[in-house]
Amino acid sequence: MKNIKTFLFLLLNTLLIQNLCIAMELDKSYITSFAKTYLEQSLVLPSQGKMTIEMAKIDPRITIKPCNVPLSANIPENHSRRNVNIKITCEDTDGPWKIFLHAKVTTTLPVLVATTIITKGSILSNDNIAVEFRDKNRIRGEILISSEGLLGSKAKRRIAKGSLITRKYLCMVCKGDAVSIEVKSKTFMIKSSGIALSDGSIGEQVKIKNTQSGKIIIA
Repeated sequence: MKNIKTFLFLLLNTLLIQNLCIAMELDKSYITSFAKTYLEQSLVLPSQGKMTIEMAKIDPRITIKPCNVPLSANIPENHSRRNVNIKITCEDTDGPWKIFLHAKVTTTLPVLVATTIITKGSILSNDNIAVEFRDKNRIRGEILISSEGLLGSKAKRRIAKGSLITRKYLCMVCKGDAVSIEVKSKTFMIKSSGIALSDGSIGEQVKIKNTQSGKIIIA
């Protein structure tokens, strides 16, 4: 009987210590970490993007009460915006409570940018362009995430340092360029020269004037 009482006493002490540990863990830093983890698991990260979350500090005047049940979290409003509110709830029957935490979410995407001033007619190379991560909310229109297929293109206009590179600024073949024309089949090949009458990038068709015949073709 004495052994049983000793065991029950030790078991009760263990349970009390565990409950006290739970109560001690529910400080402001724990609540903030809990909310941030929930937010990280709830948000969908864009392909190849990065995400940073800045949690606002809890008002020091707020007292975090003990909670003997697992906390729950949810986002009660549209969280597609940059600013998010997370609701943390304790459903403890002895004293339920809730608290809202504010977070700032920044999503960045890889984009191709000019690392120096690129003058009109300049050739794009690894010396004047690079991939950087920029705030998704500050990106407008088409974006390029790689220099693949663009090296060797010409700038159709002046591109300021730090500006995003888009296809509308570039041409692999530019209007007025001298080009080579090749017409070939399995049995023969004809070569000629021409002048580009329009701009074009890789995969696009442009108007070409044959300098020998004067005919305009699409190539």
